[in-house]
Amino acid sequence: MEFLGESLTFDDVLLLPGYSEVLPNEVDVSTRLTRNIFLNIPLVSAAMDTVTEARTAIVMAQEGGMGIIHRNLSIEEQAQEVQKVKKYESGMIINPITVEPEQKVWEALEIMRRHNISGLPVVKQGKLVGMVTKRDLRFETRLDLPVSEVMTKLDRLVTVKEGVDLNECKILLQKYRIEKLPVVDEEFNLKGLITFKDLEKMEEHPRACKDYLGR
Repeated sequence: MEFLGESLTFDDVLLLPGYSEVLPNEVDVSTRLTRNIFLNIPLVSAAMDTVTEARTAIVMAQEGGMGIIHRNLSIEEQAQEVQKVKKYESGMIINPITVEPEQKVWEALEIMRRHNISGLPVVKQGKLVGMVTKRDLRFETRLDLPVSEVMTKLDRLVTVKEGVDLNECKILLQKYRIEKLPVVDEEFNLKGLITFKDLEKMEEHPRACKDYLGR
């Protein structure tokens, strides 16, 4: 076996305290894991089935490091774990789950329950036509109604264009007291979804490790 060089574990190193002119807030320990992956802290979690699945990977990413999902899962299960991490926090949800206006209320409720989400953009041939949330359906007893009859229609929706500043999005969400902000192009094709919950997570973890899509 060929060794590439000296390797150390956390337990092999002891840091002795001492005087320094450098203040803690001046220290930068950021580094690159790969050419395209930048870490704010030089830590990754072990790819072991007793250590890293989605829960650990989420916490590692929030703190600026990275979790490596273990391989003792099927390919589909590994992909699901990665998807959980990617969807936990997004600057903008690129491919939000949607419903069509002809679908029934019970179908919308089932989709929300299955994916643990509180609202769905309503689209027809890719174009945004409305929004339906748990708040809209909370007291609805006619579960066979089409979504189009209970949704908030497009002319009453607050939307933003692609490339919008996230600070501006937060102001709009607070001003109109809404939780979700659809992102559309000039022809109202749905391009994404920005949520207040994701913006809050971004503020709580400003040094989180994210990909180029903000996930």
